[in-house]
Amino acid sequence: MKVAIASDHGGMFIRKEIILLMEEMKIPYVDLGCENSESVDYPDYAIPVAEKVANGEVDRGILICGTGIGMSIAANKVKGIRCALVHDMFSAKATREHNDTNILAMGERVIGPGLACDIVKMWLTTPFIGGRHKKRVNKIVTYESTHELKSNEVYILKAD
Repeated sequence: MKVAIASDHGGMFIRKEIILLMEEMKIPYVDLGCENSESVDYPDYAIPVAEKVANGEVDRGILICGTGIGMSIAANKVKGIRCALVHDMFSAKATREHNDTNILAMGERVIGPGLACDIVKMWLTTPFIGGRHKKRVNKIVTYESTHELKSNEVYILKAD
């Protein structure tokens, strides 16, 4: 498994703690920033992680901002992404078992680093159980693949 991770300025501290955890767990990762505490725009970090997951460059993604809300909204705009905003252990496990999520979003202003690392560990080690849940996930995948966006515009976001 390979993971892409990124944060905006509001999630830098927990991102660094999670990187240490992944190194300890011997999980390869790609760190997409951000690298300073100056205000940045969360879509510039969420979308590149989501694209790496969607195109198969990495298996999963982790995103952290102040609340996790902005990151999860931005990531879920990328076709093929199932990003869940999680701040508790039960949801971390359930979102993998039932929803086969491929991106985890969290908020540094909502939870501390200890709980964040516990959530990440649970999320990374919990498999999708399939069964009746596979049918439900497939409904989302089918809808996504048969309903195109109405706009022909392409937005390219770059981190400064």
